[in-house]
Amino acid sequence: MLSVSQNPKSWHPPSPTSLPTLSSVLYTPRNFQPTKISNTLNDNNETRESSAGRIKRDVLTKEGRTKLNSYPDREFYGYPRLVTHVDDGFISTLTDIYRQRFRPGSEILDLMSSWVSHLPKEAKYKRVVGHGLNAQELAKNPRLDYFFVKDLNQDQRLEFEDGSFDAVLCTVSVQYLQHPEKVFAEVFRVLKPGGVFIVSFSNRMFYEKAISAWRDGTAYSRVQLVVQYFQSVEGFTQPEIVRKLPGAGAVEEQKSPLTWIMRLLGLLSGSDPFYAIIAYKNFKPLYE
Repeated sequence: MLSVSQNPKSWHPPSPTSLPTLSSVLYTPRNFQPTKISNTLNDNNETRESSAGRIKRDVLTKEGRTKLNSYPDREFYGYPRLVTHVDDGFISTLTDIYRQRFRPGSEILDLMSSWVSHLPKEAKYKRVVGHGLNAQELAKNPRLDYFFVKDLNQDQRLEFEDGSFDAVLCTVSVQYLQHPEKVFAEVFRVLKPGGVFIVSFSNRMFYEKAISAWRDGTAYSRVQLVVQYFQSVEGFTQPEIVRKLPGAGAVEEQKSPLTWIMRLLGLLSGSDPFYAIIAYKNFKPLYE
C-alpha cells in the first residue's frame, strides 16, 4: 500500500485500485494527478522483462562502490540540510544549460533533488517531479509538482512508465550512487526517445558518503567515470562534456590551507569548478 506522510501542502491519495504499490514514499505538494505507474507483473503474476536500457558492463568494482559511512543513506539524510551545495557561478552556468536544453512544456524528473531548484524561473514546464531522501527539503522546492522519497542505493527502480519524461537531471549528487549503472539504465527507460539526461557536479561532497571510486579520484577521472556510466547503458548518445573551471587567480587562492578549511566548513564561498555530462536517449533531437 502506498505510504503517505504529512506535509504542509494537502494531498488526497488515489483509491487503492487506481495506483499500484510503491517501494518509495510519494508526496504531492500541489493539486496534481501523478502519472500512471507501470506494473511489472502480468495477469499471471509473472515478472515481465524490464525495458530499461541494456547494461553492457559494470563500471565500478565492489571496492569502488563502498562508502566510509556504511549506514543507510536515509539515516544520514534524516534531517533537512537547507544549505546551498555550490556557488552562484555554478548555479548560473547550470541554469543556462537547462534553459538551452529543456523546451517549454517539458516533463522533467529531478533526481536526488533538494530544497532549491536550478531550473530557469521564467520557464514553464508541463510537470516537474522531484526525488530525494528528505521530504522536508523537497517540500520547500517551489518548482516540484510532486515528489517521492526513495534510497536509490537500496532500490534502483523508478516507478514510472516507459518514456515518461523529456528530461532527467541529477545535480551534485552522482558521487553518492553505489549502483550507477542500474540507475542510468532506469533513467534511459523513463526517458522519451530523444530525451536528455544531464548530470552535473563540482568538487564538493559529503566525503564519508561518496563512493570510494569518487573519493579517490581526480577531477579528470570523475568526469571519465560519469562518461563511463552513460556508456555502460545501451542506447545513450556519445556523452557531451561541459567544463567551466576557475581562473588562475582563484586556483592560487584555493591553495591556502586556511581557505580550504573555511570552504570545507562552509564559511567561505569561492569559485566552484563546473562539470556537466550530457547525453540523449537514442538520438539528439534536430531542434537542438
